[in-house]
Amino acid sequence: MEETLSDIRREAWRLIFKARHLMVEAMRKELVPQQISPRQVHIAEILYKLGRKATLVELAQYSERGVSTLSVQLTRMEKDGLVKKYRENPKSVLKKFELTEKGIIAYQKSTATQSIRSIMSVLSEEELQQLILIVNKVINEAEKIKS
Repeated sequence: MEETLSDIRREAWRLIFKARHLMVEAMRKELVPQQISPRQVHIAEILYKLGRKATLVELAQYSERGVSTLSVQLTRMEKDGLVKKYRENPKSVLKKFELTEKGIIAYQKSTATQSIRSIMSVLSEEELQQLILIVNKVINEAEKIKS
């Protein structure tokens, strides 16, 4: 039976999901000693690169996650001592978040994970550049549809 373009698109979609799942699971396994999850690493990276306190709305924009999702994640991170929550003043409803020393150390250790290096090493530099271009095309189209 001949594959249609529609079948090929579905297979590409399935493979992207499978690759993402396997990569996240490899990273999750490697991060166990740091006591931080891949999602928490993503939030920590944003806070680390900003180098300042950030509001929930700012973090949602940078992470492309919903405010409620981030709120739950930040609450867990605060309980784990990875972030600290601040209010501009005692009566303010606006909360800002900042990495703690423990959060900074966990993030820095997470950047040295072997899983990313190992998995992506199967691609040449040229293939990596092509992959980035292709995935960005898919992301751009998905963003148009999402909006």
